[in-house]
Amino acid sequence: MLPRFSAFAVSILFLIAPLLWDSRSAFAAPADDKDVVLKASDMKPKLFPETVFFRGQSAPVQMRNTGGVHFADDAYVLAGITEVSLQIGGQTLKPGAYGFGFLEGNKVILLDLGANELFQVPSQRDAEMKRPTPFQIVAASGAAQYRLYMGREFVEFCRMK
Repeated sequence: MLPRFSAFAVSILFLIAPLLWDSRSAFAAPADDKDVVLKASDMKPKLFPETVFFRGQSAPVQMRNTGGVHFADDAYVLAGITEVSLQIGGQTLKPGAYGFGFLEGNKVILLDLGANELFQVPSQRDAEMKRPTPFQIVAASGAAQYRLYMGREFVEFCRMK
């Protein structure tokens, strides 16, 4: 599995143990019953841990490279952890903590906490993006669709109902 890690192209690898607190008690549900995209400035240590665990190691989180979605029913997807099932590139991702990275050849890889590959899906390039950042989540053009970006590369995801 180690050779695959060397194939990560400037990847963000956020892996977090599941939330140890009930996030719903600390944060209000989004207003107007609408999903809210969370930017790095919205991410605070109480919501997103300052260190992550993956493959037997802990590492500090660069908060400027975090993001997520706060769903209208008060559930979260936070750059590597999800409280709800997601569909990513036609694959189902159940609630839990995961690692991900953007690979050469326009692919995104998803891994469990043991660094075992779960699946790979195609990524796309957004040549129109004016100011790419190392990592961000933005709303896509479809209702309840989101894009997970690494620079100009992205993969779309949505919550499974």
